[in-house]
Formats: sequence, structure tokens, C-alpha cells
Amino acid sequence: MSQQKIYLVGAGITGWEGLGSKALEVIAKAEVLIGHQRHLDNFPDFRGEKQLLEDLSIMLESLKNSNRQTVVLGSGDPNFFGVARFLLRNLPKERIEIYPNVTSVQYAFARIKEPWDDAIFVSVHGRGIGRAIDRIIASEKVAILTDKTNTPAAIARELIERGAEGYDAWLCEDMGLPQEKFTKTDVKGLLELPASELNILILIKTWEPNLVNYPLIGIDDDEFATAKKLITKQEVRAVTLAKLQLQDDYTIWDIGAGSGSISIEASNLVPNGKLFAIEQNPQCIGFIRENLKKFAARNVKLIEGDAPDVLEELPDPDRVFIGGSGGMLEEVIEAVDKRLKPEGLIVLNAVTLDTLTKSVEFLEDHGYTVEVTCVNIAKTKALSEYKLLEAQNPVYIISAAKEH
Repeated sequence: MSQQKIYLVGAGITGWEGLGSKALEVIAKAEVLIGHQRHLDNFPDFRGEKQLLEDLSIMLESLKNSNRQTVVLGSGDPNFFGVARFLLRNLPKERIEIYPNVTSVQYAFARIKEPWDDAIFVSVHGRGIGRAIDRIIASEKVAILTDKTNTPAAIARELIERGAEGYDAWLCEDMGLPQEKFTKTDVKGLLELPASELNILILIKTWEPNLVNYPLIGIDDDEFATAKKLITKQEVRAVTLAKLQLQDDYTIWDIGAGSGSISIEASNLVPNGKLFAIEQNPQCIGFIRENLKKFAARNVKLIEGDAPDVLEELPDPDRVFIGGSGGMLEEVIEAVDKRLKPEGLIVLNAVTLDTLTKSVEFLEDHGYTVEVTCVNIAKTKALSEYKLLEAQNPVYIISAAKEH
């Protein structure tokens, strides 16, 4: 016996009054109606069997073997953070037809009179908040579907912790109901604002520094707050970043971050990545905080303390830059080697032959393929009416590739 189609039907923001004729037709012909209680209650005269949507795995087993025409009810567009994803992943697509409606997100943007074609959409409903925050801070405009745990206030606390509070915030509550409410505030304001369980949070970037004013790579050294000897110079920084071979979603450790210049420029190149600037020098920590705020490096997290001690709690890295080790180079490399992902890279900058020799030998002993690049920089310097080239100390950039 051939299996019947499964129809996914979404309600509009005003309820079932907005259903199209085709959607109403498939509901009228259905033998089974599945949905949350609030959806089933909209069809008191339905003559077939009603099933409460609770456990998706139980529903799936029933649908796999069903030869009865079935309608699954949802809100808005079932294909937008809805049940469609689960069913399309587990059932033949030819068995499924979808009748979408206006989503709550679409309605919310319409009510606050803000275009939504340039927004991204994030759900923390029943999900972890960490990865969602990474996506939010890389975005200019975002709509967030929340839940009882990951509330607007919880999201605001995470954003403030990451230095990403420069958003206008719209709390859109109980949409389509008589008590619907739209409140404009800022990220800090969300901390004190009680929210209905039925809400969507919209964040729109406002006052953080406009990074168009700074290059993505090659920021002038003088732009960074730093002790002059504790910064990776502009030209060396550019080569170092090239040797790291970054990709957009990498996890990166910057050990001995100094001024944070490597982390900050890397954050521009990997907006969806996670970067950890690790530093133990109190003076440098102050500089890093100042620079992270100035350049709005929202996906960089400052880790205060000595490496390798503070590395244990960090996620495994795809790339590691070692700018300083506090005399613990071998111990740091040992710790990094245990955590570096397959096909990962370690990049070190050395200014002395002793560090160069020790680093190469130690990395090769651990099975890494090592390449050394010597960077010699000379820059023009005015001398009366003449210009001379003044040489900087050579820097050895050591690239180490982890074997499979």
C-alpha cells in the first residue's frame, strides 16, 4: 500500500484565520491532525484523530508507517526553525508538502519598521548559547529566538562580557496576541527588562567603532596601545597572519598576546572564529583590554594567566600563535601539541637565534614539519633633506605543520 503524503501547515501571526484555501482543504481531508495543544484547539470540529505533538521520535515512527493522510500543525513557516528540518532529514522528501505562513520574525521586523533582508537568524531555543553568541557578535543585524533559559537578559550578559554591547535592542513579545508589545532599549537595558516567554529579540548594530576606518590587515603600529617592544610590528604581523593560513570558523590561541595585535587582525579575517588572547603581564593585559574595545574585536576573549596553566579550559585550537612564552617555551609547545587539531599549525616569532634553534629542534622532535622565514624590514627615515632606510631587527617566523 502506498504511503500517504504528510502536510506541514503553518499558522500566521494572527492565527488560523489567515490560512490559504489549499491549506484549509488538506486539513479538512486529513485523517490525523498533529500539533501542540494550542494548535489543535483551533480545530474543535475536526472529525479525525488528534495527536499531541510531544516526542518527535515517537511521531516519526508513526509517520514512517502511516497510510493515513496526516497534517502536522506549526507556527509560521515550518521550514524556519520548525519541525520541517527534522522530518525532511528523516523521511523521503517526496512524501512531504509544506504550506508556510508569515513567520513571527517577519512580523516583528514589519512592526518595528526595519528591513530584514540583511539580517541573520539565530535560535537558542533548546540549544546552547555559546555558538549563538559567536554568530551574533559577527553580525550587524540579528533576530534571536529565545527560550526560558536563554532569555534576552542572559544573551545581554554574554554580549556585555564579550564587549559587544553596541546594539539597539528590540524586545518583541506576545506577537499576534492582544497584549503584544514592542520595546526598544539597549543591551544593558535588557538586563532589567522582564520578558514574556513568547518573545523574539532583534539586535541592530549602532555605535561600536566602524572597522571600515581601519584596514582589515596592516593596522599601523601607533594605533595600538602598547609598550613599544611588546608588539608584533605591522609588516611582520602581515606575514605571520599569512603563515597561520586562517579560515573563517577556526579556533585560534594567541599565546603571549602582548598588545593583542595578532588577535585583533585575525578577528577581522575570521569573523565567525573563536580567538583567545592569552597574557600574564598585568601591563599588557591593560593594553589588550584597551585595544579590544577600540577595534571592537568582539570574537576575541582575553585569558589572563600563565601558559600552559590556563590552556586546559580552552577549546582545542586549529591554529596557535606563540608570541611569547615567559621562559616556558618547551612546556607551552608540549601543551599545545596535545591539543592541536589534526592538520593544525603552530606559528612562532623569534628574535634571537637561541629561540629559533630551540623552537625548530623541539618542534621537529615532536614530528612537525618546520619552515623558517626570516623577515628583514627596513623603513625610510628622514635625515635633513635626505631619506635613509633604517633596518629593524630580523624576525624569524617559524611555521610548524602537525602531521596526521
